[in-house]
Amino acid sequence: MTTKALDPVRVQASARQVSLSRVTYVELGKMFDTRSGFWLMSSIVIAALLSTVATILFAPDAELTFYTFAEAIGFPMTVILPIIALLSITSEWTQRSGLTTFTLVPHRNWVILAKVIASVAVGVVSMLVALAIGVVGNLVGTAITRTDRVWDVSVAHFLLIVLGSLLCLLTGTTFGILFRSTPVALVAYFVYSLVLPTLFGILASSQERFLELQPWVDASNAQAPLFDGSIAGDQWAHLAATAVAWLLLPALVGLRLIARSEVR
Repeated sequence: MTTKALDPVRVQASARQVSLSRVTYVELGKMFDTRSGFWLMSSIVIAALLSTVATILFAPDAELTFYTFAEAIGFPMTVILPIIALLSITSEWTQRSGLTTFTLVPHRNWVILAKVIASVAVGVVSMLVALAIGVVGNLVGTAITRTDRVWDVSVAHFLLIVLGSLLCLLTGTTFGILFRSTPVALVAYFVYSLVLPTLFGILASSQERFLELQPWVDASNAQAPLFDGSIAGDQWAHLAATAVAWLLLPALVGLRLIARSEVR
């Protein structure tokens, strides 16, 4: 009895036939199939519910509007979603599952693209769930306080909030691709989201030259009008410039490093 050796060319051709939709489905499943992953996803709903209850209990009656609920729910989501996206990338290296993943699908960029699509899908669904919770919160809150219901978030404003939240999510993806280490990527993300805006604000208040430069380099400042629903004119250019500087270029560098790095 003889055993035929596997043809490397045939194996590689077979790997190429794995569709993007199938890889995305697998990556989406990997985000839920562990206990930590399940509870991290559940934390989105839990945080939205807690934010809604806190708004009903502590917000002044005059401020119980739909935007108040959306703002309260959106804050924890802009923290949790980037972490989810970051962990989906770094898990391949931190948990050392990358060798198996990249053996089954040799084209690493294909896997990274699937992870990005899966993260964005989770983000969009999470925001729709948050929207539904906000609607219920506004109905229940105004019924309890017997105040008028105010629906002060238009469809266009909601879409801008979705865009801003996705940019935050993609920031986590970018740091995951660039560093491929969960602790390092998490530190880099919190420095980017907490330390740099404060530093840029101090520089802008003390240096007139930097005040003019700030909108072009401060991503937090450039994204703020999206959540306010007031973005217009040059603010779109500021948003594009910061997205290229903080998202696109680092991601391209990270993809280049992934293509060249040894997977263990």
